[in-house]
Amino acid sequence: MKFTDGFWRTLPGVEMLYAKQAYDIEATDDTVVVTAPTKVIESRGDTLNRPTLTVTLSSPLDGIIGVRIEHLRGARRPRGFELTGAEEGAAKATTTETGGVLRSGQLQATVAAGAPWDLRFEADGTVLTRSSERSVGYATTAGETYVHEQLTLGVGELVYGLGERFGPLVKNGQTVEVWNADGGTSSDQAYKNVPFYLTNRGYGVLVNHSGKVSFEVGSEAVERVQFSVPGESLEYFVIYGPTPEQILKRYTALVGRPARVPAWSYGLWLSTSFTTDYDEDTVNGFLDAMAERRLPLSVFHFDCFWMREFNWCDFEWDPRTFPDPDGMLERLHTERDLRVCVWINPYIAQRSPLFDEAAGLGYLVRRANGEVWQWDLWQAGMGLVDFTNPGAVEWFQAKLRRLIGQGVDCFKTDFGERIPTDVVYHDGSDPVQMHNWYTQLYNQAVHDVLVEERGEGEAVLFARSATVGGQRLPVHWGGDSTSSYESMAETLRGGLSLALSGFGFWSHDIGGFEGTPDAAVFKRWTAFGLLSSHSRLHGSGSYRVPWTFDVDPVTGVVDEGPQSAVAVTRRFTELKLSLMPYVYAAGLAASTRGVPLMRPLALAFPDDPGSAYVDRQYLLGPDLLVAPVFSADGSVDVYLPPGIWTDWWTGRVVPGGGWRREQHDFSTLPLYVRSGAVIPVGARTDRPDYDYLDDLVLRVFPGLEPGQRRVVEVVTPSGAVGAYEVVMGADGCPVVTATSIAPWRVEVVGPDSGQTLRSAE
Repeated sequence: MKFTDGFWRTLPGVEMLYAKQAYDIEATDDTVVVTAPTKVIESRGDTLNRPTLTVTLSSPLDGIIGVRIEHLRGARRPRGFELTGAEEGAAKATTTETGGVLRSGQLQATVAAGAPWDLRFEADGTVLTRSSERSVGYATTAGETYVHEQLTLGVGELVYGLGERFGPLVKNGQTVEVWNADGGTSSDQAYKNVPFYLTNRGYGVLVNHSGKVSFEVGSEAVERVQFSVPGESLEYFVIYGPTPEQILKRYTALVGRPARVPAWSYGLWLSTSFTTDYDEDTVNGFLDAMAERRLPLSVFHFDCFWMREFNWCDFEWDPRTFPDPDGMLERLHTERDLRVCVWINPYIAQRSPLFDEAAGLGYLVRRANGEVWQWDLWQAGMGLVDFTNPGAVEWFQAKLRRLIGQGVDCFKTDFGERIPTDVVYHDGSDPVQMHNWYTQLYNQAVHDVLVEERGEGEAVLFARSATVGGQRLPVHWGGDSTSSYESMAETLRGGLSLALSGFGFWSHDIGGFEGTPDAAVFKRWTAFGLLSSHSRLHGSGSYRVPWTFDVDPVTGVVDEGPQSAVAVTRRFTELKLSLMPYVYAAGLAASTRGVPLMRPLALAFPDDPGSAYVDRQYLLGPDLLVAPVFSADGSVDVYLPPGIWTDWWTGRVVPGGGWRREQHDFSTLPLYVRSGAVIPVGARTDRPDYDYLDDLVLRVFPGLEPGQRRVVEVVTPSGAVGAYEVVMGADGCPVVTATSIAPWRVEVVGPDSGQTLRSAE
């Protein structure tokens, strides 16, 4: 939100007051409290009739410093986020004649005594950012009050994060409103809004406010990031790195790391799509055709119309299309060896038999006059489950438990963004501050019941909306995209932005959601989707099964040759399944260290200026560089950071440090391996959950010098662990020491043109 008209003046109707000085500074063992009047106090008379701001410094965790700015301290504090990793005694506070100091680990905040206002954050003697003159502000406009802070941006400093945003990856120059909305992927709105950003100068910032937060990222004061909230107080945390990966590690230590997801979830998911006609015969036809074409499938998803229209949600299978759901689910498990996902949302339409039940029990949010809040968007007369009511949570979970008992393995938790603000919640929560937070309560309720029924590490969602803490409840998908190359690219930008916001797992609708992709778009998106964290074929009004593409318009014959959609789907599905020892390990790293499975180059190569703006490619795990193709003719520009890289497909060694233009048919895309990487490759290409240690292949890529070593740890879905230490010998042959007794072998990828492999036991 903007308050100023240029550098000197405020906008019409805005009254702006700033913290002018640190008038007095008090320190306890672990806090610093500053009285900051809005005028420099020169006489006793200046203390009269004058708003004053109180600024409190504290620390919730080593290397993190919190700042709370308050005008009227007796006002109701806004809802913050769950700081699940907060610890006591993380800081040491002191005062001197020159000011106050709070130190937490390597991070130090220093408030200079007197005027002008100056609060510095530094580490190892380097100032990371500052809150300086005209930074801490208290604004009044149209009868509303706001508190804002401005933190300086250095020359060349770049800002990333703020949730799943579909515009440029670098946020400098943007205005960002943190407010969950169902706006698709082609707008400035976002399903997953996270008031957290990090910069390439070694720190991140979390605004601890669950309601609307407005960011001006070098867009109002071009030398600063401004963030503002309505009300009487604002709290934020500065999080030290110094690397982007270390910032995310600290940030997720504070607000929670992604839960471990089951190995089966990494396989290919197939959906009925949204408004298509389907019944049990349709589902079986899809599955038979997938099996006939040797297209490995792991999860089948039933979208909205598994329930009867106008009844969403009643959690009952539509008997007209699925007359024997228990038997069908049993057959999908035992005969098809599939997991099952079903669509749900937090709304109860008034035609649902559950509407009167929920309303009578007080489980739906209400208007101020006591009536149940309802509207006709989405389904007619729908109400909204009140997840602030413990009874409503238990009631909602009971409906899911029955489905889990039937054989449902996971849930697509759709919506969670269209949350009204003219309502009353059971626990008295401010509805504006509940707008973004609602999705966390919704997804938490679903995730909790899956953990209870399926066990830790077996719970997985397919969620669309999120805020801070949502990363604890994976997986999330990118929302409603269109079926075009442009939408494919914006979808990737959203995923990379979300990765830089602390989320470890992410997916998207292969082929796009709205419309029907042409065969080329579908095939390019399929390669991208199967080299993503999670992979789902899903659309709106048309099916996404591969044989519906590449159909001769005259004869109706389906092309299933080497460049067909069927062949591309098979090739990249089998590739991902063979990479499961590597992918699964990267997923475990997301859960234990907070580093995302899909890594923007700015995260992976923070010292390389050439990587800073790249938003059309990423690393899958630590060592595989993926550059999706976004063109009809197969041309693609790919950036390789400094070092040597090896083409996965050919074994050709390529020097990095610049851009390359390549041409790819549908069977490949730029897929490069980092210098000296050792990639564990599994023996199976028919399923994602197998014993990765059995017949494991360690592919050793160029870049290891004689005497250099790499340690590869492979963890199986059952928890068995194999550790392999690879040391490059003087003759160019690796020597491997392994803890696993299962059979394994080494393949050395050579530097010659083409691919040469040498095997060794």
